[in-house]
Amino acid sequence: MAHAFPILIAQLASIGMMVVDTAVLGHVSSVDLAAVAIGGGIHVSVVFALVGILQAVSPLVAHLHGAGRDDEVAGILQQGFWLAILLAVPGIVFLTQPGALLGLADMDTAVEAKVRQYLGLLAWSLPAALFYRTFYAFCNALGKPRVLMAIGLISLALHALLAWGFALQGWLGEPLGVVGCALSNVLIGWAACASGAAYLAFGPLGRRYRPFAHWQSPNWATWRELLRIGVPMGFSNLVEITSFTLIALFIASLGATVVAGHRIVANLSALIYMLPLSLGIATMVAVGQAVGAHDSVRARVTIRAGLVLSGVSSTVIGMLLWLIAEPLVAAYTDDPEVRLVAVSLIAYVAVYQFFDALQTIAGHALRAYRVTFVPMLIQTFCFWGVGLLGGAWLCYRGPSPLGVAGFWLAAATSLLLAAALLLPLLRKVVKASEIPL
Repeated sequence: MAHAFPILIAQLASIGMMVVDTAVLGHVSSVDLAAVAIGGGIHVSVVFALVGILQAVSPLVAHLHGAGRDDEVAGILQQGFWLAILLAVPGIVFLTQPGALLGLADMDTAVEAKVRQYLGLLAWSLPAALFYRTFYAFCNALGKPRVLMAIGLISLALHALLAWGFALQGWLGEPLGVVGCALSNVLIGWAACASGAAYLAFGPLGRRYRPFAHWQSPNWATWRELLRIGVPMGFSNLVEITSFTLIALFIASLGATVVAGHRIVANLSALIYMLPLSLGIATMVAVGQAVGAHDSVRARVTIRAGLVLSGVSSTVIGMLLWLIAEPLVAAYTDDPEVRLVAVSLIAYVAVYQFFDALQTIAGHALRAYRVTFVPMLIQTFCFWGVGLLGGAWLCYRGPSPLGVAGFWLAAATSLLLAAALLLPLLRKVVKASEIPL
């Protein structure tokens, strides 16, 4: 819990950056708001996929730290930075040339122009985001997440100020709308990156591990291990986030009211998910250190604690969400029809919290054992196969088409299935890794 709390605050601050963009641009124009909704979804998907690969730094460093091989952890971080440079290249190309993806959607030309501007600017913050997330994984692996919380909160406050000034107040000569929010994101991204670098160089971790001393050139053996673990992690991240972000595209034909109601519930779901995600990251680090120390008892106890804490807390939050559904939705919108749609969907979110918590902890614990490929296959089948394709069938076809509720029913089923498949796999991996006395 002590490890998870700062991570939770840092994750909420990260989501807060997107909330600020939405709140500010809601006072600019519907075109700017639509542009950030579309562009933000694309940007987040790209970042999450690439960051997932770099998160492989965390289990590798945790293993070395648990084994007492602290003199080797700086090398892993340095290789992570080299890999971040490599991954930034295709990411920048994709964000600056999004025509192939945007061509799949039928959108207003004014909106598309602003989406291109937004993504084109954000592309230049991508290297900073990847460097920072490599530093993020390193600090988490060593059990030092508080600096991440501090940087996240300061970044959020500065972004709120700059986005308001650039987008609405015309601090650069005229109100820039979505371009102003993008510019603020770029500046804050590099500032956070510089803060992380300064902490690594001059903070307690820098004095102990000297991450910038004796800089290594790219090492293929380390890259191969990072990619072996990280590529399935990155793809799993992409599958999980797009299994929800793509629903908005699939239900566009159902009308603006349905899409708006769905978006409210999706935002609430993403916010709640930060709790099991933070516990999952903390569990992964603690289990990774135990595995590195060949302490199978501590690994088992940690996994059990993560499952219980996440399962109980998510169930309680799900119940609270159910009880305060109407006033909570009312805070988002004054439209009675949108409220009706959102309240009708909240029940699915409340129900699946328990299963989402279990599959999140199981997936992260497996990452601590460097098992990522089979979980990727499981999550792809569950989230894209059952969640998206099954949801589309329930929404539009099925014995009795359910509309947007079909997607949320399929999402709940996919999370139940993911937990049912990942937990036995975790049990098998834990048992196989134990060293006989």
